[in-house]
Amino acid sequence: MPLLPSPLLSREQQEFALTIQRMAEDRLVDPNLRVRERAGEFWPDGWKQCAAAGLCGLPVPDDLGGGGADRVTTAAALEALGYGCTDAGLVFSINAHLWSAVVPLWQFGTPAQQERYLRPLCRGEWIGLHAMTEPESGSDAFSLRTTATPDGSGFVLRGRKTFITNAPIADLLLIFARSPGSTGGFGVTGYLVEATAPGLSIESSTDKLGLRTSPMADVVLDDVRVAGDAVLGKPGRGAQIFTASMEWERSLIMAGQLGSLRSALDDACDYARTRQQFGRPIGDFESVSDKLADIHVGLEAARALLYETAWRYDNGARGAALAAGVKLFSAELVLRASLDLLQVHGGSGFTTDLDFERRLRDAVGGRIYSGTSEIMRRLVAKELGL
Repeated sequence: MPLLPSPLLSREQQEFALTIQRMAEDRLVDPNLRVRERAGEFWPDGWKQCAAAGLCGLPVPDDLGGGGADRVTTAAALEALGYGCTDAGLVFSINAHLWSAVVPLWQFGTPAQQERYLRPLCRGEWIGLHAMTEPESGSDAFSLRTTATPDGSGFVLRGRKTFITNAPIADLLLIFARSPGSTGGFGVTGYLVEATAPGLSIESSTDKLGLRTSPMADVVLDDVRVAGDAVLGKPGRGAQIFTASMEWERSLIMAGQLGSLRSALDDACDYARTRQQFGRPIGDFESVSDKLADIHVGLEAARALLYETAWRYDNGARGAALAAGVKLFSAELVLRASLDLLQVHGGSGFTTDLDFERRLRDAVGGRIYSGTSEIMRRLVAKELGL
């Protein structure tokens, strides 16, 4: 029983998603993935293929250098990318680039900033990120300690950011820092900093359980001087930028993981039809078929929630709870399903000969990045008045 396209997708949107899937299946299958994954190596050639397909600036309006896609179209493209691309780290880096750099510059950048930075980001010539998380501020994002001290017509940035996706490969960093003496979300500002800025350094890549081909590292700001025009948006309103970025990110970042799960389910169903035990295909046994049926139903539900939420935002909805619900439901589903798919393959699934152990490791991060599942539940509970 195949998973059907969302009824919210027009024929043109379905065809575009299919084009992305075919591109990924043809051009993003890397025979060296297992070697790169063990070494934690990013795939520049894969990034270039995604850029050539227009994915690096997909939701940005045409006149600013992007693809002009709405959220529903973007969700379909990212799901298709996840289905066809076996390198989940590459898909994750594309997401980090889009939600933490491209969207903020599109929505809050000045024309000069957009001309200088947004267009090369959309073309994939530059790689972007935002740096919010610090050693002492994770879920409590606005307890950050990095400071921006006024200095003549500019600012001096001092501090450390940690667990920053794309840091080792980035060309542009959106650094969130606070005015000295400020507390909470007030006084936090976003600053555009090029990776070559004196005083900015990237530490060694962080060794991770999963998504290993998406590089991550700490960013150190040692008296990094930026001009006044490096401020993104209004001074002291960095919380607004971060909140908008998280709304986009949480509503769409699991699309690629759902695509990957759809591909894994297809593989597992094929395996269950052909693998024989006790003289019968293992799919004849309810202990196997029930797992696959549950994954199918859960995946249908997650995709329906993904596309409906994207449609709601496209049609004027606002607020953190909608995006949090997509992120929460999808992340929990993908992790449970990945464990069950490994179990279906028994001892072979536990080895590195198949992709299921890697898919399981990649799935764990979904409960942590972009806000933990516990934080997502708090956001939904708040919407319920709890």
